[in-house]
Amino acid sequence: MTSASGSEPVPPAPERVADLVQSLATVMRQSSITELDLDLGDVSVRLRRPPSNQDGGAMRLENESLALTEPDPPEVLISAPMIGTFYAAATPNAQPFVTEGDVVYVGQTIGIIEAMKIMNEITADRSGVVEAILVGNGQPVEYGSPLMRLGVGRGERA
Repeated sequence: MTSASGSEPVPPAPERVADLVQSLATVMRQSSITELDLDLGDVSVRLRRPPSNQDGGAMRLENESLALTEPDPPEVLISAPMIGTFYAAATPNAQPFVTEGDVVYVGQTIGIIEAMKIMNEITADRSGVVEAILVGNGQPVEYGSPLMRLGVGRGERA
């Protein structure tokens, strides 16, 4: 939508956004979609539901900002590049490579995956702040398993 002058986008009316969210939630319930982000200019909505093996498939809707606010910077997952066992530290008594709240940089070691008795250092492929460590020490991981969630562009925290 644009204004009469054709230059500035007009934000959708709140009732139209609410109707759209309800329609999208219905589509998500009837399909295999588990997450959907929608940006309509200054309005940003994220719909998520847990996988069907949790909460009986109930849908959780999160309205990130029906108010006119700036969207949050993107979040990024660092995933396992191989199958094996994840270790957060170099040795059992050592400090972990990273903890939640740490700033990581491209190429920094974030953990080790043991595969076929070989210890493989896992490095960050981008910079950001570790928002969550999604796998426990000594936990088996598969190719593509999420290891950590980074907040990209969130390094300036108060």
